[in-house]
Amino acid sequence: MKEGIHPKYKEVEVRCACGATWKTRSTKDELRLEICSQCHPFFTGRQKLIDTEGRVERFTKKFGAQTSEARKQAEKAKKASAKTPEAPAPTA
Repeated sequence: MKEGIHPKYKEVEVRCACGATWKTRSTKDELRLEICSQCHPFFTGRQKLIDTEGRVERFTKKFGAQTSEARKQAEKAKKASAKTPEAPAPTA
């Protein structure tokens, strides 16, 4: 390795927006995170929507808040109505 061209690798403290801190090694002087494994919904198991400008509300208003279960029930109802024969029109 050439001397003097590599950055210094030092111990730094990482700070998350949730308040969690831990030590690691990096070439940067400090590390600040917006989200970490202690506050991320994937790791914590709780849903936390970060909605900017009401995008989620606009989407649900436009397309409805259908779940996969609701779509399955609607599809079953549609099939059931298609299976029932219509009454023949009366002839005079």
